[in-house]
Amino acid sequence: MQQAEQRKRRGRPRRDEVVALDRAQIVAEALRLIDERGLEAFSLRELARALGVFPTALYWHMPGGRNAVLGAVAATAFSDVVPSPDDATGDWENWIRALFARYREALRRHPNIAPLLGAQIVSNTGVDMQLVECILAALEAAGFGGERLRDAFNTVVAGMLGYVTLELAPGPAEDASEWARAFEAEIRGVDAGRFPRLARNLDLLANRAFIVRWQGGAEKPMTHSFDFYVETIIAGLRALSGKSG
Repeated sequence: MQQAEQRKRRGRPRRDEVVALDRAQIVAEALRLIDERGLEAFSLRELARALGVFPTALYWHMPGGRNAVLGAVAATAFSDVVPSPDDATGDWENWIRALFARYREALRRHPNIAPLLGAQIVSNTGVDMQLVECILAALEAAGFGGERLRDAFNTVVAGMLGYVTLELAPGPAEDASEWARAFEAEIRGVDAGRFPRLARNLDLLANRAFIVRWQGGAEKPMTHSFDFYVETIIAGLRALSGKSG
């Protein structure tokens, strides 16, 4: 009888565990663990162990489980990304520049959550709707409406996520140093007869351009190309907006 009662209680959190925890504490510890160990190694079991509680205590505060925690982690990591809403309806170009820069800065502080963004749509549960509202305001100020507003919105969001997620993509989890040495040797040993342009521009591109690099953006930032990328998106929006010309 006593064992059955213990088994029954094992599935529910103790009252002291529930009272001792709060949502902010859970999310902060989850973000710390992801920063430290990476997204693939993150689990609710490890999170509960780090907090000194049973996993059921986490579900009491966050019924959605792992997906709810990951959405909250994304919201916390990007809580200060949105520039001043008032600027969105004024100088829309500088507002978008600021948005891209702040997003990149936030993700550089927490590069291990990069795989969560875009690749796992559960991160949408952590989206600040103020971000959506302000992007729409900036694009309306630029002259977009109707279907073109939707297309421009998708362009801005994809652009915001795309470059930085690719820039901060991690290397292989195993034998990272050996892989980097082997790939660098392969790139630097390129056949100039078969690939003359790559060979001619090798010093310019090697480890400083996508596809031909062996270090991620956390170690080797690609800031100059990022600025060029942002200006390209803004120039395209300007050219396609209802106010162009």
